[in-house]
Amino acid sequence: MLNSQLTEKIEIIQGEIGRFPKVAVALSGGIDSITLTRIASLVSNDSLEVFHAISPAVPPEATERVRTLSKRYGWNLIEIFSGEFNDERYLTNPINRCFYCKQSLYTAISAISQKTSAQIFSGTNADDLLEYRPGLEAASKLDVIHPFAKWGVNKSMIRAMALELGLEELAKLPSSPCLSSRIETGIPIQVSTLELVHRVENLIHQSLKASVVRCRIRAKSVSVELDDDSLNFLLAKDQSSVRNHLKNTIRKMLNETHTDKVIEFAPYITGSAFIGDKHAVARI
Repeated sequence: MLNSQLTEKIEIIQGEIGRFPKVAVALSGGIDSITLTRIASLVSNDSLEVFHAISPAVPPEATERVRTLSKRYGWNLIEIFSGEFNDERYLTNPINRCFYCKQSLYTAISAISQKTSAQIFSGTNADDLLEYRPGLEAASKLDVIHPFAKWGVNKSMIRAMALELGLEELAKLPSSPCLSSRIETGIPIQVSTLELVHRVENLIHQSLKASVVRCRIRAKSVSVELDDDSLNFLLAKDQSSVRNHLKNTIRKMLNETHTDKVIEFAPYITGSAFIGDKHAVARI
């Protein structure tokens, strides 16, 4: 996309944000919400509230990234405990688990932001509308605005915007949904399981420098999903020692809940932990 087109999209989103005297951005620490927060701060840092949820489902690297950026750009960062782990509906991990997570998040943000009449914004992008996103229903109930999705800005455009806005080191940041998204539908969400997922993914990243890693906890397996290049490398005949080393290392990480599960490597499939009938994707 040409710089002029990017600039036009950025200006449109600035105009959308500028309609409100106070703005609250939900900042997860991913490139979408980071880019949105940067755009909002260019409108006005004084009118901006930035909310980041501290949760076992949020990788600590994301929280550290949010804190670092907030110091760099002078964002008014408000760390909250969104409370989804107090909701049994979330913990039982139904197929619409994300609804309860986003309901908790936006309710917690709203409880604070309504004191200043701040409008809540999220970094949901146009690509997200093509996937199963039950959290969008929760956002709709609390009138959350998604400017990227509204104005047709997808992930690749956001990465280009990030470069344009001086976020060079983050423009290629891999997508990384919450750790709970790795747990197959129906398997309860437990802090120990999320910690296992995080350790396995860090191991694979460090060992293979893979661009995409998802450690899926399934009923009968621990499935490490990888981008095509990384998977092809790992499954090559001459990489048997690497495969065995990784499997043995992962095996030692497993607790009693997962010791009988098969450890496997598989191609990455978006949202493959969702099992069952999905409702229609929410539209904005």
